Amino acid sequence: MKVMIAGAGSVGSSIAKELISHGHEVLLIDEKPEVVSRAGVQGARWLFGDACELSVLKEAKLDEVDVVVSATGDDKVNLVVSLLAKSEFGVGRTVGRVNNPKNDWMFDDAWGVDVAVSTPRLMTALVEEAVEIGDLVRLMTLQSGVVSMVEFTVPHDSPMIGRTIGSVPWPSDATVVAILRDDIPLAPSPDDVIEGGDELFFVTTILAEDELRTVLRNSPEES
Repeated sequence: MKVMIAGAGSVGSSIAKELISHGHEVLLIDEKPEVVSRAGVQGARWLFGDACELSVLKEAKLDEVDVVVSATGDDKVNLVVSLLAKSEFGVGRTVGRVNNPKNDWMFDDAWGVDVAVSTPRLMTALVEEAVEIGDLVRLMTLQSGVVSMVEFTVPHDSPMIGRTIGSVPWPSDATVVAILRDDIPLAPSPDDVIEGGDELFFVTTILAEDELRTVLRNSPEES
C-alpha cells in the first residue's frame, strides 16, 4: 500500500515507522529538510515543500497513493491537504489529525476527511476504558458525526456472559467487528460465546450508540 504522510513531526514519523515495519511504501512531505535527521525514519521517501500546494502534491504523484495521512500540528493544513487529496486526486482514503478538539466538527467528508483522529479524544477514551468497565467507549469517529468505532469491556458479572454473539439482538446499525480476549484479537462469528473480560469492538452509527448501550447493559430476559 502506498501512503503519503503530510508532516514529519513526532506523530507523522511514528506513523511512518509503523507503516514501513508492516511493509507499506511511505512518502513523507515536510517543509523543513532538517526533520529528516530528527525523524529517524528508515526506508521512507521524502519530499520537501508545502503539502497545501497543488504543485507539491502533483510532484508527490498523489493520484497513485492509496491513503493520505494529514498529521501536521496545524488543523487548517490538515483540512486543506485532505480536501485536495480527495477533490483533486481522488485518493481513496484520508486520515486527518485533529489538534484542537474544538475543530473536530470540521473533520468530515465535506472537507474530504474519511477518518478524524483526535489525540486528546483517544487519550480520554483510553482513560475511560481503564476506569469505565461495563460502559461503551467511543474510540474514534469515522466520517465525523455519522459512524463511530466503540469498545465495550464485558464485566465479570455481566448477564451477557454465556450468550453467543448471534443470539444478542444488536441494533441494526451496529456490527460487532472484533473481540479482544486475553490480548488475542478474534474475528467474531455468531457462535462465539461472550466471556467476562472480553473487549467487544463495534462499528455503529452515532444515533445507534444509545440503543447499543441499552442492549449491552440489559439482562438476556430484558433484551
